Amino acid sequence: MASLFRTLFSASSPKPRHAVPPGSRYYLIGDIHGRLDLFDRMIEAIDDDDRQGGEADSTVVLLGDLIDRGPDSAGVIARARDWQQQRAVRILAGNHEEMFLESFEDQAILRHFLRHGGVQTLRSYGIAMDDIADGPMDRLQDLLHAAVPEADRAFVQGFEDCIVAGDYLFVHAGIAPGVPVDQQKSSDLRWIRERFLSHRDPHPQLVIHGHTVQEAIDEQPNRIGIDTGAYRTGVLTTLVLEGEERRSLQAVDHNGKIAIRRGAIGLRN
Repeated sequence: MASLFRTLFSASSPKPRHAVPPGSRYYLIGDIHGRLDLFDRMIEAIDDDDRQGGEADSTVVLLGDLIDRGPDSAGVIARARDWQQQRAVRILAGNHEEMFLESFEDQAILRHFLRHGGVQTLRSYGIAMDDIADGPMDRLQDLLHAAVPEADRAFVQGFEDCIVAGDYLFVHAGIAPGVPVDQQKSSDLRWIRERFLSHRDPHPQLVIHGHTVQEAIDEQPNRIGIDTGAYRTGVLTTLVLEGEERRSLQAVDHNGKIAIRRGAIGLRN
């Protein structure tokens, strides 16, 4: 009888819900990848949403991969730095920021960087396509040092690895399952994929991440992925967290006209 009572009580009890700290509001922006047009429109939408949302301790978190693939990585870096001077903006380092920084000194990584969207980043800093295609790696590194302002490199070097907020953990790629947050390797936080994506058991916090492109928000019981492939699909996604509420803002490119789409998520919360 006692066993039956516990079973019935457990079945009828509400499932614990995830929440950010009381009085806080978080705006988490997925991988931008050089889409300054979408980023600018999202900034407007977030600032407007925040004003209408009432008083709160409001923080924006960029989940990494601000650069590469899209047309204006240099512009995205400049815009993020300016926005950070106006309000609370925290930025996580993605694998593309890691490649970018290491390319200044390591020619093998520079080659890898160019194969994975770095060409567009170099062009956004004014390096000619002929120099990228034809120049030896040592000369291209010289051009990279000359073209990228030291302030931009220092800004990117200051990006964070992960952020804990209440029942949530914010990272770029994901985490190694079963490893405490303070023991996670930066390589996993920036690069992990299948070991994390296929893991079904709960993590200590609900993980919000980018890095892996999905056509829609990828909401799972133990994680939520919000990289909707802005550079390819024209959709940049922001997840808004306040109390136990989760909702979304998306900047959507319709033939050059960018609209904001709003939605409610959290059916699995």
